[in-house]
Amino acid sequence: MSQINNQIRIAIASGKGGTGKTTVSVNLLHFIRMHWTESVELIDCDVEEPNAALFFPDIQKLQLKDAFQLIPGIDIEKCTFCRKCVEYCEFNAIVVIPPVGFAEVNPSLCHSCGACMVACKFDAIQEYPEKLGEIESFSTMHHSRLTEGRLEIGSAMQTLMIKELKKEAGAHSEICLFDSPPGTSCPVVTTVADSDYVMLVTEPTPFGLYDLQLMVELLREIKKPFAVIVNKAGIGNRDMYDYLAKEHIEILGEIPFSREYAANYSSGNLLVNIPTNIEEGYLSIIQKIKKKFKDHAGNYHT
Repeated sequence: MSQINNQIRIAIASGKGGTGKTTVSVNLLHFIRMHWTESVELIDCDVEEPNAALFFPDIQKLQLKDAFQLIPGIDIEKCTFCRKCVEYCEFNAIVVIPPVGFAEVNPSLCHSCGACMVACKFDAIQEYPEKLGEIESFSTMHHSRLTEGRLEIGSAMQTLMIKELKKEAGAHSEICLFDSPPGTSCPVVTTVADSDYVMLVTEPTPFGLYDLQLMVELLREIKKPFAVIVNKAGIGNRDMYDYLAKEHIEILGEIPFSREYAANYSSGNLLVNIPTNIEEGYLSIIQKIKKKFKDHAGNYHT
């Protein structure tokens, strides 16, 4: 699907779970719609356990669509058991045993790359669609858009599911927010790969610092611009700030720890009665992001 010109694509990521990445993503959707542009969409790329929709009790379903991957099937009648497909497969998804006339593809390992079809010179391999998961789109009370991908239970194809989700989502929004899975593995790389900017959500604790360092190494390796949002500011120690200063990493904003806000989160009322200091934190972040993207074309609300 085509996307609008000069679209801003921002990924919200973290090196570990529990830092408040989805909390930040949901709030950014809320405050960007209020103070920047209504043409904003949140795309939940944590396809194994999407949960952003839980924080919008008024949500309305717009569309539910199945996502598929193409799985190769081997025609035993045409197969010569030459094992060329096995040699071409980088994922060890194909088993061919010539003495017993056995040839089979393991769908749970197949990445639908098509290499086996290139390798086969006997037209013995054809692809067929297999359900990968579901892509669901929602409208919130204020007409901002939320789209999530949900991987089939038991599937290990998170990366492929995220790619399919991105094809369907964000086609007509000026700003796309990608709520990334936690960690630094392939699904995270796929989420941030085509983003213009990455917000790293962390917490000022030893675990938060360790996993942030891993994420910083990753983003520097793939040359993605980024800055850090310190969530739950006020807990832990100063080691996080010392590291950021030493590495000359920008702090985009701080969201102070609040027991009241944590209670709202636990009951699913994330966008209800937001404490003033937390609201101010998000507004400051949005102003900095608007300044970073001031050269983008488009008529944004101010």
